[in-house]
Amino acid sequence: MRIGIVGNYGNDNNGDEAILLSIISQVTSTFNVPSDVITVFSNNPEQTAKRYQVMSAPLYYRKGSSVKTFGATYLKNKKIVKTFDLLIIGGGGILMDLYKTEAPLYGSYAMMAKNSGVPYVVYGCGAGPLNSELGKWFIRFMSKHANSISVRDPESAELLKSIGVKKSVEVIGDPAFSLKQQRKETSDKPLKIGVTAVPYYHAGYWPESKEEIYQQYIEGMARNLDELAAQQPVEITFFATKFPQDADVTKDIQALMKKAEQTTIIDHNLLPKDLLEITAEQDILIGTRLHSLILATCTSTPIIAVGYHHKVTDFMKLADLTEVSIPIGEMHKADNHFSKAFESLATDWKETCAKTEKLSTSLYEEAMKGTKQFTAAIKKNK
Repeated sequence: MRIGIVGNYGNDNNGDEAILLSIISQVTSTFNVPSDVITVFSNNPEQTAKRYQVMSAPLYYRKGSSVKTFGATYLKNKKIVKTFDLLIIGGGGILMDLYKTEAPLYGSYAMMAKNSGVPYVVYGCGAGPLNSELGKWFIRFMSKHANSISVRDPESAELLKSIGVKKSVEVIGDPAFSLKQQRKETSDKPLKIGVTAVPYYHAGYWPESKEEIYQQYIEGMARNLDELAAQQPVEITFFATKFPQDADVTKDIQALMKKAEQTTIIDHNLLPKDLLEITAEQDILIGTRLHSLILATCTSTPIIAVGYHHKVTDFMKLADLTEVSIPIGEMHKADNHFSKAFESLATDWKETCAKTEKLSTSLYEEAMKGTKQFTAAIKKNK
């Protein structure tokens, strides 16, 4: 048996790496196979192969223009794809055209599989934004010929239907929820606060740089953390799920804080297992990156969200936590967003912890249902 996985892997985005770790674990346990029967298409094949004990190949072959890159990638990687018994496209927020290349890139793998007679599944993905006709076409093509499609939230399912996807779309949650860990202990009151940030509209990272918006954002984060630290004897730990970009943002936030002495920055690259350990040590996580919120939920750590992208607000809605979800555009307009959300969670702390454990278990069970897609696709192809 040979199985391929394609997604946004090998970019030192450790939220996406957590997804990959979870899918590899699900595949090996579902089919009772060693990890070396898996081939992951990665932006850093050597790192991916070493980290997960899998086979790995380049995600794409850059050839100057997007058309030439598409052609070279298709010709080279189709030779690999045709040897598979199953191709898994996912998870992560890859069904989008924000960066213009995602939909054609991942759509090309659907073409490789279809034209090679290899079954493929679209697995646990997030969808959107989808604004270009080309992007919508590729996603419709990918969905039409997939053996099955699953997404991580109801909004993604609705978006796929709105662009003309006819096939049934199942909502299973994010595959990373299968990384659930048993929490060792629950604190008597919340004092340890983890914080993740994202380079929102920052030059060199965001598709469109707007320095004024970035400055408003980091100033708002700093003032809100200062207000929380002034009211509560908290210890604030900044860490990054995408390194070094997110760590650099936390340095900018810390530099603006009056209560910086109550903060620590973990300034190194954290693998998924490290992120799980750190989130498990926190009493509350204030998360901007979606997968910091997901991994915190895996460790039954209560969360407060800063909604920089619809996928964050969609997740908080799914988790019935909209009251502690703060739109990023509102952050600079008041200084008490975090202190109010903190108070909401801390008022009945035992109940908050119990609800978080229940949510963690529920999302784990939903994520594990997705493995039925793997077995169904292979069975159908026999």
